[in-house]
Amino acid sequence: MKVCVIGLGYIGLPTAAMLALEKYKVVGIDINKKVIDAIYDGKVHFFEPELENILEHALKGGNLRCSIEPEQADVFLITVPTPNTKSRKADLSAIHDAILGIGPLLIEGNLIILESTSSVGTTENITSMLQQIRPELKFPVYGTEGSDVDVHIAYCPERVLPGRILEELITNDRIVGGVTATCALKAERFYSSFVKGNCVVTDSRTAELCKLSENAFRDVNIAFANELSTICDKHNIDVWELVRLANHHPRVDILQPGPGVGGHCIAVDPWFIIESAPAESILIKTAREINDNRPNVVFARIQDSVESLGRDVSDLVIACFGLSFKRDVDDFRGSPAVDVVEKVLKEGFKDVMLVEPHLKHILPGKQFSSARLVDSVEALQHADILVLLVDHEEFRTLDTRLRKAAIVIDTRGIWN
Repeated sequence: MKVCVIGLGYIGLPTAAMLALEKYKVVGIDINKKVIDAIYDGKVHFFEPELENILEHALKGGNLRCSIEPEQADVFLITVPTPNTKSRKADLSAIHDAILGIGPLLIEGNLIILESTSSVGTTENITSMLQQIRPELKFPVYGTEGSDVDVHIAYCPERVLPGRILEELITNDRIVGGVTATCALKAERFYSSFVKGNCVVTDSRTAELCKLSENAFRDVNIAFANELSTICDKHNIDVWELVRLANHHPRVDILQPGPGVGGHCIAVDPWFIIESAPAESILIKTAREINDNRPNVVFARIQDSVESLGRDVSDLVIACFGLSFKRDVDDFRGSPAVDVVEKVLKEGFKDVMLVEPHLKHILPGKQFSSARLVDSVEALQHADILVLLVDHEEFRTLDTRLRKAAIVIDTRGIWN
């Protein structure tokens, strides 16, 4: 069986490599030729443990090829990015481009599976697009049994954690939503051939909203912890102690607060729900606003610290620990730590030190040109203010007794 994986990013490339090791014939498609050239050079354009080794075996085994143009296949997996626009609307243009690319290639018996995070109804919309592109083929109609069709279409979102993608692609349960019942079963048979977790069958709309709901649920819970942190600051209470004590209740499990929410899932997916049902998603929208505002809250604490030192900001050195959106990854997409640093750089500090073990060079852009990338020891010994933004494992073992800083702002609670 031949599988065409469209989009070789954080999900598509590990999926393509893993399927190749499972003896599928795989062609990976990406519009960025530099990505494809890097893959053939044995290099991965993002960090994921063991991915380069698996990719090397997949290429040498002959089961994986890459191209900028889609090819005919038995199964088409769409794993392209779906970001938010500046106005918080879902940008599904990459999905539409993928559909336009594969439409002319379809033949009877094909299976199309959309894995990209999508608004409710997107899988049905691409079905309608394909029916217009290929009127001679019979496509499924949502809500029917759909056994008498030429091309089956389903939605199956990924549920993986950066740093554990290769493991979780196989071990995690999958929600498989078909445009019709027959589509769902055909897609379920495909995933069951390599997924060790359960493959739970439903319809495409439910699967789409399920993916969005999972990340909105996490976002709401993080917002609760972050709001508690702000309340604790007002009452001069240690939020970490509060959370520890509250979680002794057998039915309470409060998450840890932080400087905000980043990445391409939790910070993005709730807006898909809000866009589709603005009047009905009040709690979800409020949680998003709380978490989006957290970099401003952290920056306000930095400004208060400068004032408390009684010195001009141009005479102070500040060190910010961590830039990625979460610990122990090199993924900086939507990172609240980056937001905080951007604000700090506009304040006019004498020196802004950045400590990020997963970064070899300063991030591109004029806003970072005045910062210096240093190691932990230099930051501890020379900074007047320390700001911990990401709880990388390396930072947990630092001997903060070496610090010069009069003020430590720990947004993750690992130095308390």
